[in-house]
Amino acid sequence: MSNLVQPSIILLKEGTDDSQGIPQLLSNISACIAVVDCVKSTLGPRGMDKLIQGDRDITISNDGATIMALLDIVHPAAKTLVDIAKSQDSEVGDGTTSVVVLTGAFLNAAKPFIEDGVHPQIVRKFFRQALDMSIQFIESYAITYGATGDDKRTVLEKLAGTAMNSKLISAYKAFFAPMVVDAVMCLDEHLPIEMIGIKEVKGGAVQDSLLVKGVAFEKTFSYAGFEQQPKKIMNPKIVLLNMELELKSEKENAEVRISDPAEYQKIVDAEWSIIYDKLDKIVKSGATVVLSRLAIGDLATQYFADRDVFCAGRVPEEDLVRMAKACGGQVQTTVNDLHDEHLGTCGVLEEKQIGGKRFNVFTECPKSKTATIVLRGGAEQFIAESHRSLHDAIMIVRRAMKHDTIVPGGGAIEMALSKHLREHARTIRGKGQLIINEYAKALEVIPRTITENAGLDPTDVLNKLRQKHHAGEKYTGVDVNAGGVCNAYEALVWEPALIRTNALKAATEAAAVVLSVDETIRHPKSERDPEPSNPYPQRARPGGRR
Repeated sequence: MSNLVQPSIILLKEGTDDSQGIPQLLSNISACIAVVDCVKSTLGPRGMDKLIQGDRDITISNDGATIMALLDIVHPAAKTLVDIAKSQDSEVGDGTTSVVVLTGAFLNAAKPFIEDGVHPQIVRKFFRQALDMSIQFIESYAITYGATGDDKRTVLEKLAGTAMNSKLISAYKAFFAPMVVDAVMCLDEHLPIEMIGIKEVKGGAVQDSLLVKGVAFEKTFSYAGFEQQPKKIMNPKIVLLNMELELKSEKENAEVRISDPAEYQKIVDAEWSIIYDKLDKIVKSGATVVLSRLAIGDLATQYFADRDVFCAGRVPEEDLVRMAKACGGQVQTTVNDLHDEHLGTCGVLEEKQIGGKRFNVFTECPKSKTATIVLRGGAEQFIAESHRSLHDAIMIVRRAMKHDTIVPGGGAIEMALSKHLREHARTIRGKGQLIINEYAKALEVIPRTITENAGLDPTDVLNKLRQKHHAGEKYTGVDVNAGGVCNAYEALVWEPALIRTNALKAATEAAAVVLSVDETIRHPKSERDPEPSNPYPQRARPGGRR
Protein backbone atom coordinates (compact mmCIF):
# COMPACT_ATOMS: atom_id res chain seq x y z
CA MET A 1 0.00 0.00 0.00
CA SER A 2 2.87 2.36 0.66
CA ASN A 3 3.90 2.10 -2.99
CA LEU A 4 0.63 3.56 -4.18
CA VAL A 5 0.82 7.06 -5.63
CA GLN A 6 -0.81 9.61 -3.33
CA PRO A 7 -3.30 11.95 -5.01
CA SER A 8 -2.17 15.54 -5.39
CA ILE A 9 -3.86 18.17 -3.25
CA ILE A 10 -4.64 21.49 -4.90
CA LEU A 11 -4.88 24.39 -2.41
CA LEU A 12 -4.55 27.40 -4.71
CA LYS A 13 -6.49 28.43 -7.74
CA GLU A 14 -5.16 27.17 -11.03
CA GLY A 15 -2.70 29.61 -12.54
CA THR A 16 -1.58 31.06 -9.20
CA ASP A 17 2.13 31.88 -9.15
CA ASP A 18 3.64 30.39 -6.01
CA SER A 19 7.36 31.16 -5.56
CA GLN A 20 9.06 30.21 -2.33
CA GLY A 21 12.32 29.30 -0.67
CA ILE A 22 15.79 30.79 -0.90
CA PRO A 23 15.53 31.59 -4.64
CA GLN A 24 12.47 33.76 -3.99
CA LEU A 25 14.20 35.55 -1.11
CA LEU A 26 17.23 36.25 -3.27
CA SER A 27 14.93 37.48 -6.04
CA ASN A 28 13.31 39.96 -3.64
CA ILE A 29 16.74 41.21 -2.56
CA SER A 30 17.82 41.65 -6.18
CA ALA A 31 14.63 43.59 -6.97
CA CYS A 32 15.23 45.98 -4.08
CA ILE A 33 18.87 46.50 -5.08
CA ALA A 34 17.75 47.29 -8.64
CA VAL A 35 15.44 50.00 -7.31
CA VAL A 36 18.22 51.42 -5.14
CA ASP A 37 20.45 51.72 -8.19
CA CYS A 38 17.83 54.03 -9.75
CA VAL A 39 18.12 56.64 -6.98
CA LYS A 40 21.69 56.06 -5.83
CA SER A 41 23.16 58.68 -8.15
CA THR A 42 21.06 61.45 -6.56
CA LEU A 43 22.79 61.26 -3.16
CA GLY A 44 25.07 64.01 -1.97
CA PRO A 45 25.88 67.61 -2.93
CA ARG A 46 26.96 66.54 -6.42
CA GLY A 47 24.10 64.11 -6.95
CA MET A 48 22.38 64.04 -10.32
CA ASP A 49 18.71 64.79 -10.94
CA LYS A 50 16.13 62.44 -12.42
CA LEU A 51 13.68 63.41 -15.14
CA ILE A 52 10.49 61.40 -14.83
CA GLN A 53 7.85 61.73 -17.53
CA GLY A 54 4.32 60.92 -16.50
CA ASP A 55 1.12 60.81 -18.48
CA ARG A 56 0.72 64.58 -18.56
CA ASP A 57 3.62 66.27 -16.80
CA ILE A 58 7.38 66.07 -16.39
CA THR A 59 9.11 66.05 -13.01
CA ILE A 60 12.77 66.92 -12.43
CA SER A 61 13.89 66.03 -8.93
CA ASN A 62 16.59 64.41 -6.82
CA ASP A 63 14.36 64.03 -3.78
CA GLY A 64 14.26 60.36 -2.84
CA ALA A 65 10.64 60.28 -1.70
CA THR A 66 9.44 62.07 -4.84
CA ILE A 67 11.36 59.77 -7.17
CA MET A 68 10.24 56.61 -5.37
CA ALA A 69 6.60 57.73 -5.51
CA LEU A 70 6.81 58.48 -9.25
CA LEU A 71 8.59 55.27 -10.26
CA ASP A 72 5.32 53.33 -10.02
CA ILE A 73 7.03 50.19 -8.69
CA VAL A 74 5.00 47.00 -9.10
CA HIS A 75 7.29 44.45 -7.43
CA PRO A 76 5.68 43.64 -4.05
CA ALA A 77 8.95 43.45 -2.09
CA ALA A 78 10.46 46.54 -3.69
CA LYS A 79 7.40 48.56 -2.67
CA THR A 80 8.81 48.42 0.85
CA LEU A 81 11.40 50.99 -0.24
CA VAL A 82 8.64 53.37 -1.30
CA ASP A 83 7.04 53.09 2.13
CA ILE A 84 10.23 53.80 4.08
CA ALA A 85 11.02 56.80 1.85
CA LYS A 86 7.57 58.21 2.56
CA SER A 87 7.89 57.57 6.30
CA GLN A 88 11.29 59.28 6.41
CA ASP A 89 9.88 62.25 4.50
CA SER A 90 6.87 62.63 6.80
CA GLU A 91 8.80 62.01 10.02
CA VAL A 92 11.97 64.04 9.42
CA GLY A 93 11.65 65.66 5.99
CA ASP A 94 15.13 64.85 4.71
CA GLY A 95 17.36 61.82 4.28
CA THR A 96 14.90 60.00 2.01
CA THR A 97 17.60 58.98 -0.47
CA SER A 98 19.94 57.92 2.34
CA VAL A 99 17.39 55.56 3.85
CA VAL A 100 16.79 53.86 0.50
CA VAL A 101 20.51 53.52 -0.21
CA LEU A 102 21.15 52.13 3.28
CA THR A 103 18.41 49.55 2.85
CA GLY A 104 19.97 48.37 -0.39
CA ALA A 105 23.38 48.15 1.27
CA PHE A 106 22.02 46.09 4.18
CA LEU A 107 20.27 43.69 1.82
CA ASN A 108 23.40 43.40 -0.30
CA ALA A 109 25.38 42.60 2.85
CA ALA A 110 22.87 39.91 3.84
CA LYS A 111 22.77 38.27 0.40
CA PRO A 112 26.02 36.22 0.72
CA PHE A 113 24.91 34.82 4.06
CA ILE A 114 21.58 33.70 2.61
CA GLU A 115 23.34 32.08 -0.33
CA ASP A 116 25.66 30.22 2.07
CA GLY A 117 22.70 28.77 3.96
CA VAL A 118 22.54 31.06 7.00
CA HIS A 119 18.96 31.31 8.21
CA PRO A 120 17.42 34.76 7.55
CA GLN A 121 16.31 35.02 11.18
CA ILE A 122 19.93 34.83 12.30
CA VAL A 123 20.81 37.71 9.98
CA ARG A 124 17.85 39.74 11.22
CA LYS A 125 18.83 39.10 14.84
CA PHE A 126 22.36 40.49 14.49
CA PHE A 127 21.20 43.33 12.24
CA ARG A 128 18.95 44.49 15.07
CA GLN A 129 21.80 44.15 17.57
CA ALA A 130 23.95 46.31 15.31
CA LEU A 131 21.12 48.85 15.08
CA ASP A 132 20.80 49.09 18.87
CA MET A 133 24.54 49.66 19.24
CA SER A 134 24.42 52.29 16.49
CA ILE A 135 21.63 54.25 18.19
CA GLN A 136 23.51 54.21 21.49
CA PHE A 137 26.68 55.37 19.77
CA ILE A 138 24.90 58.26 18.02
CA GLU A 139 23.53 59.47 21.37
CA SER A 140 27.07 59.77 22.72
CA TYR A 141 28.51 60.99 19.41
CA ALA A 142 25.98 63.78 18.79
CA ILE A 143 26.74 67.37 19.71
CA THR A 144 24.26 69.40 21.78
CA TYR A 145 24.52 72.96 20.59
CA GLY A 146 22.18 74.44 23.24
CA ALA A 147 22.57 77.90 21.74
CA THR A 148 20.11 80.77 22.10
CA GLY A 149 19.50 84.03 20.30
CA ASP A 150 21.80 84.80 17.38
CA ASP A 151 23.94 81.70 17.99
CA LYS A 152 20.91 79.44 17.68
CA ARG A 153 19.84 81.21 14.51
CA THR A 154 23.28 80.63 13.02
CA VAL A 155 23.07 76.91 13.78
CA LEU A 156 19.60 76.67 12.23
CA GLU A 157 20.78 78.47 9.08
CA LYS A 158 23.67 76.03 8.72
CA LEU A 159 21.29 73.09 9.13
CA ALA A 160 18.96 74.52 6.50
CA GLY A 161 21.91 75.10 4.19
CA THR A 162 23.10 71.51 4.63
CA ALA A 163 19.60 70.25 3.77
CA MET A 164 19.73 72.26 0.52
CA ASN A 165 23.28 71.20 -0.42
CA SER A 166 22.08 68.36 -2.62
CA LYS A 167 19.08 70.21 -4.04
CA LEU A 168 18.53 72.09 -7.25
CA ILE A 169 18.64 75.37 -5.34
CA SER A 170 21.97 74.63 -3.64
CA ALA A 171 23.53 77.63 -5.40
CA TYR A 172 21.00 79.88 -3.63
CA LYS A 173 21.18 78.33 -0.16
CA ALA A 174 22.69 81.53 1.27
CA PHE A 175 19.53 83.30 0.09
CA PHE A 176 16.96 80.70 1.13
CA ALA A 177 18.44 79.47 4.45
CA PRO A 178 17.69 82.71 6.37
CA MET A 179 14.25 82.82 4.75
CA VAL A 180 13.47 79.28 5.94
CA VAL A 181 14.64 80.06 9.47
CA ASP A 182 12.58 83.27 9.53
CA ALA A 183 9.50 81.34 8.37
CA VAL A 184 9.86 78.71 11.10
CA MET A 185 10.55 81.31 13.76
CA CYS A 186 7.30 83.04 12.83
CA LEU A 187 5.40 80.04 14.20
CA ASP A 188 4.25 79.45 17.75
CA GLU A 189 5.80 76.98 20.17
CA HIS A 190 4.04 74.00 18.56
CA LEU A 191 5.62 74.78 15.15
CA PRO A 192 2.64 73.66 13.01
CA ILE A 193 3.91 73.00 9.49
CA GLU A 194 0.53 73.82 7.95
CA MET A 195 0.92 77.44 9.08
CA ILE A 196 3.69 77.92 6.51
CA GLY A 197 2.31 78.35 3.02
CA ILE A 198 4.42 78.16 -0.14
CA LYS A 199 3.05 79.87 -3.24
CA GLU A 200 4.52 79.58 -6.73
CA VAL A 201 4.68 82.49 -9.17
CA LYS A 202 6.20 81.71 -12.55
CA GLY A 203 8.61 84.29 -13.94
CA GLY A 204 11.35 86.47 -12.55
CA ALA A 205 14.60 85.45 -10.90
CA VAL A 206 15.01 83.10 -7.94
CA GLN A 207 16.21 86.03 -5.82
CA ASP A 208 12.82 87.68 -6.37
CA SER A 209 11.30 85.14 -3.98
CA LEU A 210 10.07 86.72 -0.79
CA LEU A 211 8.81 85.89 2.68
CA VAL A 212 5.51 87.29 3.94
CA LYS A 213 5.12 87.20 7.71
CA GLY A 214 1.43 86.54 7.49
CA VAL A 215 -1.04 85.00 5.05
CA ALA A 216 -0.84 85.64 1.31
CA PHE A 217 -2.85 84.04 -1.47
CA GLU A 218 -3.44 84.80 -5.09
CA LYS A 219 -6.32 87.09 -5.97
CA THR A 220 -9.29 84.91 -6.72
CA PHE A 221 -11.80 85.24 -9.53
CA SER A 222 -13.68 88.50 -9.15
CA TYR A 223 -16.29 90.59 -10.90
CA ALA A 224 -16.08 94.15 -12.21
CA GLY A 225 -17.00 95.81 -8.93
CA PHE A 226 -13.84 94.39 -7.33
CA GLU A 227 -11.69 97.20 -8.74
CA GLN A 228 -13.75 99.75 -6.80
CA GLN A 229 -13.00 98.08 -3.48
CA PRO A 230 -10.24 99.36 -1.18
CA LYS A 231 -6.79 97.89 -1.86
CA LYS A 232 -5.31 98.59 1.56
CA ILE A 233 -7.11 98.42 4.91
CA MET A 234 -5.58 99.02 8.33
CA ASN A 235 -6.78 96.85 11.24
CA PRO A 236 -9.61 95.23 9.26
CA LYS A 237 -12.35 93.11 10.76
CA ILE A 238 -12.45 89.86 8.83
CA VAL A 239 -15.42 87.53 8.41
CA LEU A 240 -14.73 84.04 7.06
CA LEU A 241 -17.58 82.27 5.29
CA ASN A 242 -18.31 78.90 3.80
CA MET A 243 -21.37 79.93 1.84
CA GLU A 244 -22.35 81.46 -1.47
CA LEU A 245 -23.21 85.11 -1.80
CA GLU A 246 -24.91 85.17 -5.18
CA LEU A 247 -28.27 84.57 -6.76
CA LYS A 248 -28.67 80.87 -7.29
CA SER A 249 -30.06 79.61 -10.56
CA GLU A 250 -32.83 77.06 -10.53
CA LYS A 251 -31.88 73.45 -10.60
CA GLU A 252 -32.28 71.49 -13.77
CA ASN A 253 -35.91 70.64 -14.58
CA ALA A 254 -37.10 72.87 -11.75
CA GLU A 255 -40.78 73.76 -12.06
CA VAL A 256 -42.81 76.48 -10.38
CA ARG A 257 -46.54 76.59 -10.98
CA ILE A 258 -48.40 79.86 -10.48
CA SER A 259 -52.01 80.78 -11.08
CA ASP A 260 -51.46 84.53 -11.40
CA PRO A 261 -48.59 86.21 -13.36
CA ALA A 262 -48.22 88.70 -10.52
CA GLU A 263 -47.06 85.89 -8.24
CA TYR A 264 -43.93 85.42 -10.38
CA GLN A 265 -42.71 88.87 -9.37
CA LYS A 266 -43.16 87.91 -5.73
CA ILE A 267 -40.85 84.93 -6.25
CA VAL A 268 -38.20 87.12 -7.86
CA ASP A 269 -38.50 89.73 -5.10
CA ALA A 270 -38.12 87.00 -2.48
CA GLU A 271 -34.82 85.85 -4.03
CA TRP A 272 -33.47 89.40 -4.06
CA SER A 273 -34.59 90.06 -0.51
CA ILE A 274 -32.79 86.91 0.70
CA ILE A 275 -29.44 87.89 -0.83
CA TYR A 276 -29.78 91.53 0.30
CA ASP A 277 -30.64 90.39 3.82
CA LYS A 278 -27.39 88.37 3.95
CA LEU A 279 -25.33 91.28 2.68
CA ASP A 280 -26.92 93.73 5.12
CA LYS A 281 -26.16 91.45 8.08
CA ILE A 282 -22.51 91.16 7.03
CA VAL A 283 -22.08 94.92 6.75
CA LYS A 284 -23.92 95.60 10.02
CA SER A 285 -21.58 93.19 11.83
CA GLY A 286 -18.77 95.69 11.25
CA ALA A 287 -16.76 93.47 8.91
CA THR A 288 -14.53 95.29 6.44
CA VAL A 289 -13.12 92.14 4.79
CA VAL A 290 -15.23 89.22 3.56
CA LEU A 291 -13.54 85.95 2.57
CA SER A 292 -15.53 82.96 1.39
CA ARG A 293 -14.59 79.47 0.22
CA LEU A 294 -17.53 79.60 -2.19
CA ALA A 295 -18.43 82.14 -4.86
CA ILE A 296 -19.21 85.80 -4.22
CA GLY A 297 -21.31 87.03 -7.15
CA ASP A 298 -21.31 90.32 -9.04
CA LEU A 299 -24.21 91.70 -7.02
CA ALA A 300 -22.45 91.12 -3.70
CA THR A 301 -19.13 92.41 -5.08
CA GLN A 302 -20.68 95.70 -6.15
CA TYR A 303 -22.66 95.92 -2.91
CA PHE A 304 -19.48 95.61 -0.83
CA ALA A 305 -17.57 98.00 -3.10
CA ASP A 306 -20.18 100.71 -2.55
CA ARG A 307 -19.61 100.36 1.21
CA ASP A 308 -15.78 100.18 1.14
CA VAL A 309 -15.74 96.50 2.08
CA PHE A 310 -13.12 94.17 0.57
CA CYS A 311 -14.33 90.72 -0.54
CA ALA A 312 -12.79 87.63 -2.12
CA GLY A 313 -14.62 84.46 -3.09
CA ARG A 314 -13.41 80.97 -3.95
CA VAL A 315 -10.53 81.25 -1.47
CA PRO A 316 -8.64 77.90 -1.29
CA GLU A 317 -9.63 75.90 1.75
CA GLU A 318 -6.08 75.61 3.14
CA ASP A 319 -5.68 79.41 2.96
CA LEU A 320 -9.04 79.94 4.64
CA VAL A 321 -7.99 77.60 7.46
CA ARG A 322 -4.72 79.49 7.86
CA MET A 323 -6.64 82.75 7.98
CA ALA A 324 -8.92 81.37 10.68
CA LYS A 325 -5.95 80.35 12.84
CA ALA A 326 -3.95 83.49 12.12
CA CYS A 327 -6.58 86.20 12.53
CA GLY A 328 -8.64 84.48 15.21
CA GLY A 329 -11.89 84.32 13.27
CA GLN A 330 -14.25 81.40 12.88
CA VAL A 331 -15.47 80.04 9.57
CA GLN A 332 -19.23 80.65 9.43
CA THR A 333 -21.85 78.78 7.43
CA THR A 334 -24.51 81.41 8.12
CA VAL A 335 -24.58 85.17 8.57
CA ASN A 336 -27.21 85.14 11.30
CA ASP A 337 -26.07 86.42 14.70
CA LEU A 338 -22.65 87.62 13.57
CA HIS A 339 -20.80 89.23 16.49
CA ASP A 340 -17.33 90.57 17.17
CA GLU A 341 -16.14 87.28 18.65
CA HIS A 342 -16.82 85.61 15.30
CA LEU A 343 -14.66 88.10 13.40
CA GLY A 344 -10.90 88.05 13.02
CA THR A 345 -8.43 90.86 12.56
CA CYS A 346 -4.92 91.60 11.39
CA GLY A 347 -2.65 94.62 11.19
CA VAL A 348 -2.73 95.35 7.46
CA LEU A 349 -4.54 93.99 4.41
CA GLU A 350 -2.91 94.99 1.15
CA GLU A 351 -3.18 93.91 -2.46
CA LYS A 352 0.25 93.54 -4.07
CA GLN A 353 1.45 92.79 -7.57
CA ILE A 354 3.97 89.92 -7.57
CA GLY A 355 5.16 89.05 -11.03
CA GLY A 356 2.17 88.60 -13.28
CA LYS A 357 -0.20 87.86 -10.40
CA ARG A 358 -1.92 89.91 -7.76
CA PHE A 359 -1.82 88.72 -4.17
CA ASN A 360 -3.94 89.53 -1.15
CA VAL A 361 -1.47 89.92 1.73
CA PHE A 362 -2.51 89.86 5.40
CA THR A 363 0.27 90.78 7.84
CA GLU A 364 0.65 91.38 11.59
CA CYS A 365 -1.79 88.60 12.47
CA PRO A 366 -2.13 88.71 16.29
CA LYS A 367 -3.79 85.42 17.22
CA SER A 368 -1.46 82.86 15.73
CA LYS A 369 1.84 83.22 13.95
CA THR A 370 2.07 82.24 10.32
CA ALA A 371 4.23 82.86 7.26
CA THR A 372 4.02 82.52 3.49
CA ILE A 373 6.92 82.01 1.08
CA VAL A 374 6.34 83.24 -2.48
CA LEU A 375 8.63 81.33 -4.85
CA ARG A 376 9.78 82.82 -8.14
CA GLY A 377 11.59 81.20 -11.03
CA GLY A 378 11.59 80.58 -14.75
CA ALA A 379 10.68 76.97 -15.51
CA GLU A 380 7.73 75.30 -13.88
CA GLN A 381 9.80 72.21 -13.04
CA PHE A 382 12.41 74.38 -11.31
CA ILE A 383 9.80 76.06 -9.13
CA ALA A 384 8.24 72.71 -8.23
CA GLU A 385 11.62 71.27 -7.22
CA SER A 386 12.38 74.45 -5.25
CA HIS A 387 9.09 73.94 -3.44
CA ARG A 388 10.08 70.40 -2.44
CA SER A 389 13.55 71.55 -1.39
CA LEU A 390 12.19 74.29 0.84
CA HIS A 391 9.75 71.85 2.41
CA ASP A 392 12.66 69.56 3.35
CA ALA A 393 14.63 72.48 4.79
CA ILE A 394 11.63 73.69 6.79
CA MET A 395 11.15 70.20 8.25
CA ILE A 396 14.84 70.05 9.22
CA VAL A 397 14.72 73.42 10.99
CA ARG A 398 11.53 72.42 12.83
CA ARG A 399 13.14 69.22 14.06
CA ALA A 400 16.30 71.08 15.07
CA MET A 401 14.26 73.52 17.16
CA LYS A 402 12.64 70.61 19.00
CA HIS A 403 15.78 68.44 19.25
CA ASP A 404 19.02 70.32 19.89
CA THR A 405 21.44 67.53 18.95
CA ILE A 406 23.36 67.58 15.68
CA VAL A 407 25.89 65.35 13.95
CA PRO A 408 28.42 66.22 11.24
CA GLY A 409 27.40 65.17 7.74
CA GLY A 410 29.42 64.22 4.70
CA GLY A 411 29.53 60.57 5.72
CA ALA A 412 31.37 61.32 8.98
CA ILE A 413 28.74 59.72 11.22
CA GLU A 414 28.59 56.58 9.05
CA MET A 415 32.37 56.14 9.14
CA ALA A 416 32.42 56.59 12.91
CA LEU A 417 29.62 54.03 13.27
CA SER A 418 31.42 51.60 10.99
CA LYS A 419 34.60 51.84 13.06
CA HIS A 420 32.67 51.37 16.31
CA LEU A 421 30.82 48.27 15.05
CA ARG A 422 33.98 46.69 13.61
CA GLU A 423 35.67 47.03 16.98
CA HIS A 424 32.70 45.45 18.70
CA ALA A 425 32.55 42.60 16.17
CA ARG A 426 36.07 41.53 17.18
CA THR A 427 34.85 40.88 20.73
CA ILE A 428 32.21 38.27 19.79
CA ARG A 429 32.39 34.83 18.23
CA GLY A 430 30.47 32.90 15.63
CA LYS A 431 28.28 34.09 12.83
CA GLY A 432 27.41 37.30 14.66
CA GLN A 433 30.95 38.59 14.18
CA LEU A 434 30.71 38.24 10.41
CA ILE A 435 27.18 39.64 10.16
CA ILE A 436 27.87 42.72 12.30
CA ASN A 437 31.11 43.28 10.40
CA GLU A 438 29.17 43.28 7.10
CA TYR A 439 26.58 45.64 8.62
CA ALA A 440 29.44 48.00 9.51
CA LYS A 441 30.85 47.73 6.02
CA ALA A 442 27.40 48.48 4.53
CA LEU A 443 27.30 51.80 6.42
CA GLU A 444 30.23 53.01 4.32
CA VAL A 445 27.92 53.10 1.30
CA ILE A 446 26.95 56.69 2.19
CA PRO A 447 30.46 58.26 1.96
CA ARG A 448 31.30 55.97 -0.95
CA THR A 449 28.24 57.07 -2.92
CA ILE A 450 28.82 60.75 -2.10
CA THR A 451 32.37 60.36 -3.40
CA GLU A 452 31.33 58.55 -6.58
CA ASN A 453 28.64 61.12 -7.39
CA ALA A 454 31.20 63.90 -6.97
CA GLY A 455 33.49 62.27 -9.55
CA LEU A 456 36.19 61.40 -6.99
CA ASP A 457 38.08 58.16 -6.43
CA PRO A 458 36.06 56.28 -3.76
CA THR A 459 38.91 53.91 -2.87
CA ASP A 460 41.33 56.76 -2.18
CA VAL A 461 38.81 58.85 -0.22
CA LEU A 462 37.57 55.91 1.89
CA ASN A 463 41.15 54.93 2.78
CA LYS A 464 41.81 58.47 3.96
CA LEU A 465 38.59 58.45 5.98
CA ARG A 466 39.51 55.16 7.66
CA GLN A 467 42.96 56.50 8.53
CA LYS A 468 41.55 59.71 10.02
CA HIS A 469 38.92 57.91 12.08
CA HIS A 470 41.47 55.33 13.26
CA ALA A 471 43.60 58.25 14.45
CA GLY A 472 40.68 59.57 16.52
CA GLU A 473 39.45 62.30 14.17
CA LYS A 474 35.85 61.16 14.42
CA TYR A 475 34.30 64.19 12.67
CA THR A 476 36.11 63.64 9.37
CA GLY A 477 33.87 63.42 6.31
CA VAL A 478 33.99 63.75 2.53
CA ASP A 479 35.01 67.13 1.10
CA VAL A 480 33.44 67.30 -2.36
CA ASN A 481 34.72 70.82 -2.96
CA ALA A 482 38.44 70.16 -2.47
CA GLY A 483 38.24 66.55 -3.55
CA GLY A 484 39.39 64.90 -0.33
CA VAL A 485 38.42 64.76 3.32
CA CYS A 486 37.82 67.44 5.93
CA ASN A 487 36.47 68.00 9.41
CA ALA A 488 32.75 68.14 8.63
CA TYR A 489 31.93 69.82 11.92
CA GLU A 490 34.37 72.67 11.35
CA ALA A 491 33.18 72.88 7.73
CA LEU A 492 29.67 73.58 9.11
CA VAL A 493 28.17 70.51 7.41
CA TRP A 494 25.62 69.70 10.11
CA GLU A 495 22.36 67.83 10.26
CA PRO A 496 20.01 66.88 13.11
CA ALA A 497 20.89 63.59 14.80
CA LEU A 498 17.26 62.58 14.36
CA ILE A 499 17.83 62.16 10.61
CA ARG A 500 20.51 59.53 11.11
CA THR A 501 18.75 57.63 13.86
CA ASN A 502 15.46 57.54 11.97
CA ALA A 503 17.19 56.53 8.73
CA LEU A 504 19.05 53.67 10.41
CA LYS A 505 15.90 52.41 12.13
CA ALA A 506 13.81 52.57 8.96
CA ALA A 507 16.50 51.00 6.75
CA THR A 508 17.21 48.16 9.17
CA GLU A 509 13.54 47.37 9.67
CA ALA A 510 12.89 47.46 5.93
CA ALA A 511 15.77 45.04 5.33
CA ALA A 512 14.42 42.80 8.10
CA VAL A 513 10.98 42.79 6.48
CA VAL A 514 12.38 41.75 3.10
CA LEU A 515 14.50 39.03 4.74
CA SER A 516 11.47 37.64 6.57
CA VAL A 517 9.56 36.88 3.34
CA ASP A 518 10.28 33.43 1.88
CA GLU A 519 7.21 33.00 -0.30
CA THR A 520 5.34 35.20 -2.74
CA ILE A 521 1.89 34.26 -3.98
CA ARG A 522 0.41 36.07 -6.95
CA HIS A 523 -3.23 35.44 -7.69
CA PRO A 524 -4.13 35.39 -11.39
CA LYS A 525 -6.25 38.23 -12.63
CA SER A 526 -9.44 37.18 -14.28
CA GLU A 527 -9.52 38.13 -17.95
CA ARG A 528 -12.95 39.63 -17.66
CA ASP A 529 -14.88 40.49 -14.54
CA PRO A 530 -18.15 38.59 -14.41
CA GLU A 531 -21.26 40.68 -14.61
CA PRO A 532 -22.79 41.07 -11.16
CA SER A 533 -25.99 39.23 -10.71
CA ASN A 534 -29.08 41.27 -9.96
CA PRO A 535 -30.41 40.28 -6.55
CA TYR A 536 -33.69 41.98 -7.34
CA PRO A 537 -34.95 40.64 -10.70
CA GLN A 538 -37.41 42.85 -12.50
CA ARG A 539 -40.98 41.69 -12.17
CA ALA A 540 -43.85 42.25 -14.56
CA ARG A 541 -46.10 45.10 -13.55
CA PRO A 542 -49.61 44.24 -12.55
CA GLY A 543 -51.89 44.46 -15.50
CA GLY A 544 -49.05 44.25 -18.01
CA ARG A 545 -48.79 41.82 -20.86
CA ARG A 546 -47.92 38.21 -20.12
